[in-house]
Amino acid sequence: MSYIEFKNVKKSFEDTEVLKGISLSIEKGEFISLLGPSGCGKSTLLRCLSGLEEVTEGSFILDGRDITKDAPQKRNIGMVFQQYSLFPNMNVEQNLAFGLEIKKVPKEQIKKEVQSALEMVGLLDKKKAYPANLSGGQQQRVALARAIVSKPKVLLLDEPLSAIDAKLRKNLQIEIRRIQKELNITTIFVTHDQDEAMLMSDRVCLLNEGKIEQVGSPVEIYTNPKTKFAAGFIGHYNVLDADEFYRAFRDEKTKKSAIAIRPETIQISLEKQNHENSYEVQGKIIESRSVGSVLRYHVDLNGINVRVDTLFRSFSLFENGQDVWVSLEKRNCLELI
Repeated sequence: MSYIEFKNVKKSFEDTEVLKGISLSIEKGEFISLLGPSGCGKSTLLRCLSGLEEVTEGSFILDGRDITKDAPQKRNIGMVFQQYSLFPNMNVEQNLAFGLEIKKVPKEQIKKEVQSALEMVGLLDKKKAYPANLSGGQQQRVALARAIVSKPKVLLLDEPLSAIDAKLRKNLQIEIRRIQKELNITTIFVTHDQDEAMLMSDRVCLLNEGKIEQVGSPVEIYTNPKTKFAAGFIGHYNVLDADEFYRAFRDEKTKKSAIAIRPETIQISLEKQNHENSYEVQGKIIESRSVGSVLRYHVDLNGINVRVDTLFRSFSLFENGQDVWVSLEKRNCLELI
């Protein structure tokens, strides 16, 4: 049996159905990300699991026990919010100790657990500081320490890094993953950032309009999207319907609804390459732009705009308006549901 089970979870706010029958199994010690655009239901699902929202229908099973009707404090779940939610009138040490004091944990044990949690997040030297005197990254680490100090069965992270600058965000991603592995704590992480989900997760659960589109490892999700939404949301795929694919590559019309092509699997050259089992067609460079270490071209293929990603290399730079040959292996054309 899985450690956490979501069984046909539905949630409505008045006439608006936000969750439309979510069923998902999560293993003990797994790090899974709920990924999707704003409004897809990922934060609502987290709040329902934690008990902050009641489900309209369905149930949650945690470690073999139905917790659907339990009060939040009875579920043994730790949660970290985007807003940190630290008590401003308490110092770091007091913020961590508060929940343990409510549970009437002995003082000596509280002191030991608080020190251990602060050591884990690297903030032992800040235990007497107040939230107002901490940076955003330090406050977020305090919030994480407060969530794990009581040793919950599950850790829920609701977009905890979205308000932090990019460089610090990368460091905290690594720290959160390190702590999660060290504690072997089952973790559910909410994000709308696909790179973040790919970097941190054992599995990714892609949500769209209150439903699960696809679940799989980061590699599976990236290399083998199953639906048009998944392909459009992950990896910057070119998603072409049957007519567009026929026009661009002069191949017989597919019986599927759409074809997905990763930009980096397409090659551009000045001459035809004559590769086996590949589509090779002529096109024209419409525009190019730099995306980090990648140069992204937009190529007109018989009236269809196709994105092509290449590395910056002096011998493979092309100008706008230049005629080129495009080569694409047939195995890199993924048929979508």
